[in-house]
Amino acid sequence: MSATTYPATTGLGLLLIRLMLGTIFVFHGSQKLFGAFGGPGLEGFAGFLGSLDVPLPQASAWAAALAELGGGLALITGLYLRLMALPLAFTMLVASFAAHGQAFSLQDGGMEYSLCLAVVVLGLALTGPGPLALGARRER
Repeated sequence: MSATTYPATTGLGLLLIRLMLGTIFVFHGSQKLFGAFGGPGLEGFAGFLGSLDVPLPQASAWAAALAELGGGLALITGLYLRLMALPLAFTMLVASFAAHGQAFSLQDGGMEYSLCLAVVVLGLALTGPGPLALGARRER
């Protein structure tokens, strides 16, 4: 399906999904990378990963924080969405099983939220960002 064959509502729907999901990832990536919004910053996040026995917690903290922030920006703009989807989905899958693997319910701090984020990111990678993304090709 080319950019010109999308119904207007499909493009708007993809934009709304990208904007909300991208905002979530920019928020969480900023918490991990910069300590913004009351987040732990890289040192605190690396310490948390170390407590979970994640290998190379400092490098893993950098990789996860950059994937979330960069992936969030890719979602918001639609630029490089497919390229950023894999590291972003991988980060959410690791979070699902490393940090939340003991429970599935929300009351228990379960994995359903991070799994949902991973699946939606992969779904957007398969559909593409839609015609309302920056740099979308418009046939004239």
